Amino acid sequence: MPVRFQHLHTYFLLPVSIDKQAVAEDHPAVFCKHPSWINGLEEWLEHEPHEVGRRFASRLGGWKRAAYTTFDIDSPAYQDMVFFHPFVRRVFFDSAEKFTDATENESLLQCFEIPLAGGKLWFDAEDAKGRRAKVAITDLRLFLFANGIAILSIGVEALHLTAAQALWINEMLRKIYPSSRRQLREGRVPKRMAFVWEPDRGEPEVLVEETFDKVEMSGFQPPLARTIQALLYFADYPRQEYEPVLDERMIVYTYATVDPSSVPEDFVKSDDYEVLLSRLLYVDRAGENYRYDPAFVSSEMYRQMYRRWAHQGTYYGFTSYSNITCSIGSFDCDEHDLREGFLIHRMFTTRYYLMALVALFYRATLLDFAERTALVSRRLYVDQQSHRLSSDNIRIASDLRSEFLHFSNYWYFDELANKDEENEHFLMQIREFRVESMKREVEEEVDKLNHSLHNYHQFRNTEAVNRLAMLSLILGAGAVVTGFFGMNFAGSFAKTLFEPAAFPHWASIAFVTIFAVSTLSFGIYVVTSNWSDYRESLLPRWWLSRKARYMGSLRRSTPEA
Repeated sequence: MPVRFQHLHTYFLLPVSIDKQAVAEDHPAVFCKHPSWINGLEEWLEHEPHEVGRRFASRLGGWKRAAYTTFDIDSPAYQDMVFFHPFVRRVFFDSAEKFTDATENESLLQCFEIPLAGGKLWFDAEDAKGRRAKVAITDLRLFLFANGIAILSIGVEALHLTAAQALWINEMLRKIYPSSRRQLREGRVPKRMAFVWEPDRGEPEVLVEETFDKVEMSGFQPPLARTIQALLYFADYPRQEYEPVLDERMIVYTYATVDPSSVPEDFVKSDDYEVLLSRLLYVDRAGENYRYDPAFVSSEMYRQMYRRWAHQGTYYGFTSYSNITCSIGSFDCDEHDLREGFLIHRMFTTRYYLMALVALFYRATLLDFAERTALVSRRLYVDQQSHRLSSDNIRIASDLRSEFLHFSNYWYFDELANKDEENEHFLMQIREFRVESMKREVEEEVDKLNHSLHNYHQFRNTEAVNRLAMLSLILGAGAVVTGFFGMNFAGSFAKTLFEPAAFPHWASIAFVTIFAVSTLSFGIYVVTSNWSDYRESLLPRWWLSRKARYMGSLRRSTPEA
């Protein structure tokens, strides 16, 4: 008898990096009137959708702000926030509460959702070998951060299905583009994916469909599926306004309960359960044994599985591309009554979901920093070929360092929650995402970049001081000459130099004139030839701040038409 699941609930999480400079360039009417980029997001999301997502947005109504508004003990906000430290609540929750001080309500995170009222939205997929799944989408959320990172969350649910069906859903629906034509032929990527809207009254309608008939890169960006582009309808993917941060797969955050009637009584302690957990953890399809070497898998799973509740058959697992919660059946958990909702599933959809988002935000941000550091370094390298760094590139490098300091001081926390179990979960996910090591690497790169700019500025300052000393010496010599002629000497000195009839008089006038003109000309030449060193000292601050705000994109590989 095949193993069956009572309940499968999966969130497919896709982190993307929005190119804030490109968006500001493409939508100046929106972002010019707002003090910061994040303040213009709601208006941006309400603009005319791009062609790929036009039908999707028109049928479902598009993204709506979903900030917390009520905070009593029975509210979702209270249930979500209470387990986290106060500083985490301030940073990672989009709250619409009216604080006494208006500045307290300037959130650097905005949450949006698409209400799925009036019908059902289905995620339909099939591969080249005839396998197919149609699963209900129950939750669509979008988290937009002030640093340009966005996390798209697609929640799907299915009841009473085989483990093989559940594993196929997790593996195939996470794909956002094929890495090769061979994957399509072999059925390792869906040959078709579609969002189908089934209204309460009326016929089902395909809102968007991807068949991968035409697959090509857009600049350096992969051929992102139309289904994902439809969900991000407000941003133009071909114009490189955003890019996926990871590879061709979304992160799988999944919950599954094994139907106890479909397995033996001792299934909790059996090797078959370990095999099932390994297939779920590594997002593989069903199989009778481990997909990889059993000794290797066992050692990896020992490190990646959280076993505090293993005696009850409940396991949590973490890899760089998955986060799983699995139990055998639903039951009363100590003093938590099942009639009030299964505790494990409730934690899966609340605090653990939020911690998974924070960990993924850390990883996406650090990968984004790594890319931007490389692009800034390339610009500086090109500048160095001419032995002079442009002020724009220096400002970009300085802004990069400032943003990293802000991330380290404002966003990043080693400890999110106030209980051991939550902290242990979070630290395991952070370890699998390599967040600590990535943060150290990026920090070293940014520090080295800043150190090289510091050395450059020291060199330029030394040159400027030397020029100033040289000009001061020349102008000082002219002042000495002028002072000498201004002295009230009488007698033969006055007759020789101040009597127009005397030749020395005209010679001295010519000498002083030539000296003065030469000195002023040389001073003008020195200033104009080194104008970049003095220009920003003379330009008004509002011009510099405006220029810095709308500086060109680092990522766009082709000039705009």
